[in-house]
Amino acid sequence: MRIDIITIFPEIIEALYSYSMIQRARDKGLVTVNAINLRDFAFDKHKQVDDYTYGGGAGMVLKPEPLFRAVESLGSKNGPDEVIAMTPAGKPFDQQEAEALSGAEHLIFICGHYEGIDQRVLDHLATKKLSIGDYVLTGGELPAMVVVDTVIRLLPGVLGNQESLEMESFAEAILEHPQYTRPAEFRGLKVPDVLLSGNHQEIKEWRREQAVNKTKAMRPELLDRN
Repeated sequence: MRIDIITIFPEIIEALYSYSMIQRARDKGLVTVNAINLRDFAFDKHKQVDDYTYGGGAGMVLKPEPLFRAVESLGSKNGPDEVIAMTPAGKPFDQQEAEALSGAEHLIFICGHYEGIDQRVLDHLATKKLSIGDYVLTGGELPAMVVVDTVIRLLPGVLGNQESLEMESFAEAILEHPQYTRPAEFRGLKVPDVLLSGNHQEIKEWRREQAVNKTKAMRPELLDRN
């Protein structure tokens, strides 16, 4: 998989993709992640990529010309599978979306900044608009890397144990069951007896029950999907 992230702060992306799982995936040749400096596609000597908004208002908006030039320069043989704009107004990102994106060969991300992105980019360049939550961040770099991290860990060969993908939160639209490790008792707090029983069927049933109860308490809306 190839992932290109268009940003005015490439150093943020470079710092984030050089850690842990993403670094291992890159070392294995499973994915390439590139930070693309939007200012390299500006027209003027000052490398300006933003301008005042028509109609007045506070803040600046990312201009269309550099973004169109940047995306068009990154075209692969069959074109990117998706050009994804990270914006608070986008579709909420979830595990199902991550699974769909994990089958792509080439993804391009556009990181918004300032007051946003020129609407012509969102309407005619981006093929998908995504949001990671109902709040506003300084820029789209962190949201883009949240999506990238979630997608990359789904690629075959990235995780040491693929079974982890089948037993985690949102795999079945419910939260993950509680997890315990050694010691079996800590400061008077004991691991549930069923987990020490060795009875795999009882453990499986207990985990399912706990996962459902946890979801009812924390995210009841997820149960409507089942």
